[in-house]
Amino acid sequence: MSSPTSPTADNPANNRRGLLLRLLLVVIVLAAIGWTVWYFLDGRWYEDTDDAYVNGNIVQITPQLPGTVVTIGADDGDLVHAGDVLVKLDKSNAEVALAEAKANLANTVRKVRGLYSNVTGAQADVAARKVAVDKARADFERRKDLAKTGAISAEELAHARDALAAAQSALTTAEQMYNTSRVLVDDTVVASHPDVQAAAAKLRAAYLDDLRTTIVAPVDGYVAKRSVQLGQRVAPGAPMMAVVPLHQVWIDANFKETQLTHMRIGQPVDITTDLYGDDVVYKGKVQSLGVGTGSAFSLLPAQNATGNWIKIVQRVPVRVVFTEPKQLDAHPLRIGLSSDVTVSLHDQNGPMLARQSPAAPVLNTDVYEQQLAKADDLIARIIHANMAGGKGR
Repeated sequence: MSSPTSPTADNPANNRRGLLLRLLLVVIVLAAIGWTVWYFLDGRWYEDTDDAYVNGNIVQITPQLPGTVVTIGADDGDLVHAGDVLVKLDKSNAEVALAEAKANLANTVRKVRGLYSNVTGAQADVAARKVAVDKARADFERRKDLAKTGAISAEELAHARDALAAAQSALTTAEQMYNTSRVLVDDTVVASHPDVQAAAAKLRAAYLDDLRTTIVAPVDGYVAKRSVQLGQRVAPGAPMMAVVPLHQVWIDANFKETQLTHMRIGQPVDITTDLYGDDVVYKGKVQSLGVGTGSAFSLLPAQNATGNWIKIVQRVPVRVVFTEPKQLDAHPLRIGLSSDVTVSLHDQNGPMLARQSPAAPVLNTDVYEQQLAKADDLIARIIHANMAGGKGR
């Protein structure tokens, strides 16, 4: 007959199971301790969110005057540089108006030259009238002496007196005409005369209208949202396309209000996108913290003072800018892409709100700066061509 199994026969297996459980417990305790130490020493100084998206400037291309589209110079996705032609409008009407403005300026210059000539003529007339007055006065004085001796009659003396009065009246009239002519040109030359300035202003406006029939790219970037079509009649301000400078994008990260306690301007940021994944980590910094929650600036903001109220943790937009532009050159981003943002909170010396106004424009263009200079050159040439050797006075 066989002996019964001893109760201690399974002890080795039980011992191994107990050992593994104890080891697992130790690992869990050590992991909890490690995570706690990491959190208090380093982990709590980071805030992250996946509610973040790539944003940037979308430069709308709109006409400044009505016209019919005759040329489209770029399409969606094309790279354009500042000054490149995007759209051309039919310029027939603009050229007619420009020619009329040129003729008007030339005609005005000639008329103003006539005003200066009138001043010279009036001045000469005043001089001649003064001579006539002096002669009439001398004749009257001689006749007055002769009348005392009875050499001439009283009637002849009266005629001399009347001639002197007539000469004096003519001199007064001539002086008034001279003053009137002088007032019209006083302290001016032809180029600075008000009439010429008004005609020059009309020419500038016509010149700008002619230039604005050619619509150029104000900045470097990529064309998007082209809606304009050939032959389309466009109105001022109607969107035709957009130019997006992808080298000037940023991240709008929407953090919970509870995450902003230690967040400051200038803190470093790590950025990853769904497009490239964790293989590409962009470097950035906090540029600004939003001045209001998204719901506060919505079209229909919440009315928490009415009806039942449920507390909802709000989100505040935080703008993050890229600090290494070469990363964007190597791995370009697009407007609206999703991203993950992690902000390091270790350095809290920065402010929560901006303390100074911007020292430079956020975005600017110089493609329009030379337009008025070219118009002024044209005006100067027209004035010079119509002076006919005159000295301008």
